[in-house]
Amino acid sequence: MRHLLLPLVTPRRRLHPPSLLSLHLRTAHYKAQKPQPAPPPPTPPKPPKRSATFSLHNQTWEDHYSWMSNLNDKVAMRHMDVYMEQEEKYTEAVMSDTLNLQAKLQHEMGPRIQFPLSSIPCRWGPWLYYRRVEEGKAYPVLCRRLVSKNEEFISNKSPSAGFDFTSGRRIEETLLDYNKEAERFGGYAYEELSEVSPDHRYLAYTMYDKDNDYFKLSVRDLNFGSICNSPQADRVSGLAWAMDGKALLYVVTDDKQRPYKLYCNILGTNKDVLIYEETEGNIHINIRHTKDFRFITVNTFSVAYSKVFLINAADPFSGLTLVWECGTQAHCIVEHHKGYLYLFTDAPREGQLVNDHYLMRTAVDSSSGPKTWENVLIDDPELIIEDVDFCDSYLVLLVREGRNYKLCSVDLPLPCGKGAVQLKELNPRYLSLPNHVCQISPGPNYDYSSSTMRFTISSPVMPDAVVDYDLSSGTWNIVQQQNLLHERSRVLYGSSSSVRNPKMISFSTNELDSDHDNLWNSLSEYFACEQYDVPSHDGVLVSLTVVYSRNKVKKAQNPGLLHGHGAYGELLDKRWRSELKSLLDRGWVIAYADVRGGGGWGKKWHQDGKCTKKCNSISDYISCAKFLIEREIVQQDKLAGWGYSAGGFLVASAINRSPHLFRAAVLEVPFLDPRNTLLNPVIPLTAYDYEEFGYPDDVEDFDAIQRYSPYDNIQKGVPYPAVLVSSSFKTRFGVWEAAKWVARVREDTIYDPKRPILLNLSTDIVEENRYLQCKESAFETAFLLKVMMDS
Repeated sequence: MRHLLLPLVTPRRRLHPPSLLSLHLRTAHYKAQKPQPAPPPPTPPKPPKRSATFSLHNQTWEDHYSWMSNLNDKVAMRHMDVYMEQEEKYTEAVMSDTLNLQAKLQHEMGPRIQFPLSSIPCRWGPWLYYRRVEEGKAYPVLCRRLVSKNEEFISNKSPSAGFDFTSGRRIEETLLDYNKEAERFGGYAYEELSEVSPDHRYLAYTMYDKDNDYFKLSVRDLNFGSICNSPQADRVSGLAWAMDGKALLYVVTDDKQRPYKLYCNILGTNKDVLIYEETEGNIHINIRHTKDFRFITVNTFSVAYSKVFLINAADPFSGLTLVWECGTQAHCIVEHHKGYLYLFTDAPREGQLVNDHYLMRTAVDSSSGPKTWENVLIDDPELIIEDVDFCDSYLVLLVREGRNYKLCSVDLPLPCGKGAVQLKELNPRYLSLPNHVCQISPGPNYDYSSSTMRFTISSPVMPDAVVDYDLSSGTWNIVQQQNLLHERSRVLYGSSSSVRNPKMISFSTNELDSDHDNLWNSLSEYFACEQYDVPSHDGVLVSLTVVYSRNKVKKAQNPGLLHGHGAYGELLDKRWRSELKSLLDRGWVIAYADVRGGGGWGKKWHQDGKCTKKCNSISDYISCAKFLIEREIVQQDKLAGWGYSAGGFLVASAINRSPHLFRAAVLEVPFLDPRNTLLNPVIPLTAYDYEEFGYPDDVEDFDAIQRYSPYDNIQKGVPYPAVLVSSSFKTRFGVWEAAKWVARVREDTIYDPKRPILLNLSTDIVEENRYLQCKESAFETAFLLKVMMDS
């Protein structure tokens, strides 16, 4: 458009240069321009304050921002809308100078964030089940096709959309279109449970009804594609098929989301029969079917005890048989194999608490009382059983020796009459794994008669590999894994891969060992992974994992990002995340602190970081932060923290204690106001939440909550790091928690424009949208790069 600003007639060119006198006269009147002052930094918004006083256990406190959670107060919600709009504009203003950087990061991250066009087909009996996305649709469709006619099935592109142009026939059955389900549920489709009947005729599933805030049960007849008139139920939390698919058992919850009633419906009868009910308000019910569909297990549990009942799947109205109980809450899974029940649990043994899971078994008989269980394996403190899985001919054990994970299989049935034995006496066959494995997740493995079992293998320096292990031959096949070395995917089933005619690659465990990382698309040649044992405040060693680019590492000169979670006994997610490659390529160190309260190191590790001992989690995280700086792995004043949900609580608490340690932090949908949330929950909380963080009615728990609460322990009059708090209107912890914490931090601490406190809000679920996920990751990364450069 510049030509439109030029004069219509171009002046003639001068034939002679201007005289020296004319030049002198011009320069005599020239005045140098004064440099313009930089525009002032944007001013953060200040929400209104309303006095509100609360009292408990002879203690009184004020909360000027409690109005933000008064969802029934229309005036308060109008103020909240205005305040949220102000926060949005402030965040946009602060981050306006990073728009080009955000665009560049999105361009980098977009190809790496994998959203396959089709899920990996799960083989069960004669069928392959999978989900695929149709062009222009917001949600996937659930499909299946016969194995016998589709052994060469690669993806939904071949044949296109399940249509064989050679024969002119459709070879794919569409079982459920979630786009149509979204029309049923107000434009939103979120499925919690989905179970196909063992005869492959019916699909039972639950969809979230956001208007009523519960999950609604529907059963679809796959032969006709229609929804059955019965059963249809609200507030459903558990499903299990019986009578070879002719009957469905389901659990419903009360208005506090406690599963408490078990019903059975024989399809076609339009009659729901109540089988079991827990009237006590602190007891929960959970159900599942054994993998051979012979039994339904009913787990009832509270803080005080755990019980397992058995229902004969062939006759679900024959009653419940108690097969196991213990006097404390415990994790327990019961499986059946050819006349024996197997129990995998972490319950106390002989009155003594145990730290890890163990495996027991007992014969199935007609007695009605608890069974006599025997140990399968002799205890080995060097060998921890993390998980087990069964098929008709093999038992697979996921074990850990120190930090090293292993997968092994043993033949079934196990020898009888020998009692507990050493694992080596069962002649285990160890399955091939890459180096630096941080997590192994069992696949669906629905097909009980198949000797092939699927697992997802994860590593901090390798994209997740979905692997099929043939237990009878010892071969293994990587059926899906992203190949970042070529910015594409190596995949067998359903992906947007640019690879043509990909083939399954088989390897034998007898020929290869775990040193062949190149077979796993490992990135260890480019990114190093190191492990450290960091002493905490009380001498307990905390595992710290550090990942960095081999070409970018410089002593005491690298910025760093420290991840943490430490709650609910859950594993810290140390899997490779493609979006973090943008930081690694820019010389960042990515670290993971396995603090107490999390999982992976036994039951005691979780117990030592919850409730009244929650402060151990915070101290562990701070110890790891100091270790990174003192060992010069990360440059001083260049460390950032990152936490999701309860991990956001952890990082925010660490900032309160040691704000000088951190230059920045990213808190995603964090739990920041435990005292008020646990005392007056706006959103219903579960027993797990109170068990994890404490019961405010208990004086000791209440005192502990006050000591660690991020919202109530903000230091006054000191500089805080730059913090980006991301929240959503569709998250479990309300957006008001983030808004309250942001407002109070700005009010109490020293304001520094180079260390902004930002609130980033979303109205959508980011994890379900590739564009939003890429956009949010680029935004977070741009924030971290910006505040580090501004220091």
